[in-house]
Amino acid sequence: MKDIHRLETISQVCDFFNIEKPKHPLVTVIPHGVTMNESFSGKTVVTDLYQVILKPNVDGSFSYGRNTYDFQEGTLVFIKPGQVITIPHWNDNKAEGGWVLLFHPDLIRKSELGKHIDDYSFFSYDSHEALHLSDEEKKELSEITEKIKKEYSQNIDKHSQKLIISNIELILDYSTRFYDRQFYTRTNLNKDIVSRFEQLLKDYYNSDKQLVSGLPTVNYCGTELHMSSNYLGDMLKKETGRNALEHIHFYVIEKAKTQLLSSSEPVGQIGYSLGFEYPQHFSKIFKKKVGMTPAKYRSMN
Repeated sequence: MKDIHRLETISQVCDFFNIEKPKHPLVTVIPHGVTMNESFSGKTVVTDLYQVILKPNVDGSFSYGRNTYDFQEGTLVFIKPGQVITIPHWNDNKAEGGWVLLFHPDLIRKSELGKHIDDYSFFSYDSHEALHLSDEEKKELSEITEKIKKEYSQNIDKHSQKLIISNIELILDYSTRFYDRQFYTRTNLNKDIVSRFEQLLKDYYNSDKQLVSGLPTVNYCGTELHMSSNYLGDMLKKETGRNALEHIHFYVIEKAKTQLLSSSEPVGQIGYSLGFEYPQHFSKIFKKKVGMTPAKYRSMN
């Protein structure tokens, strides 16, 4: 069994990497070279911290959960508290400019960022869905981390925490913009994924999986397409205007309309045949999407 190092605080992270004590107990920026020390290679850690990791132009793979990511391009990875990370065996290289931004949930807990941190869905992406950055984008984000370092390195005053949090939020907002750019520039690949997603739903119902497993879930679809459910949902939203769950419901309701008008089966039975556990759930979703109950739709058509 792996020896897992549990790191609950910024101080424990600094102790682990044998670097000076943090200047702020809840946030720090660690330079790229520290984490590349061979003495830490292969070690497995789990932290109670949010992490934003920039690794520019280096050789070496990074294990995050069940996946690995090969850092041969400048990439940004987002890790939420409680995730297991395996530090890679870095090859000898002189790449510079990377960093790890770590912040404890307590830093943002009472702030507006704390209330909507979960809206930054890329914290739940798999590592192979990392953000690829241009040189200009890397520069923009690195300049913001320097502001964070400057704030916690000088005398802390009543403005420090607000300014630090504002800059963290700025990094996350820029990352949202850059992800939108990445979705846009990969539109041909994404359209292929959209087609595969639609085919997956067809195959699911053609093989009657809904009779055993119920409605297809976003997690199921993500797993089948080898991507996280959050990434799948965000990509579909950018490409089609509907997220993954909305696509699933649209597909199922279209099938329901056909069955309602082409058969005399009871409404409840149609719901069961589509994977709904309860007829009330079927009627609720149908009315939400169509504007009327299944029975009324049938009677009006």
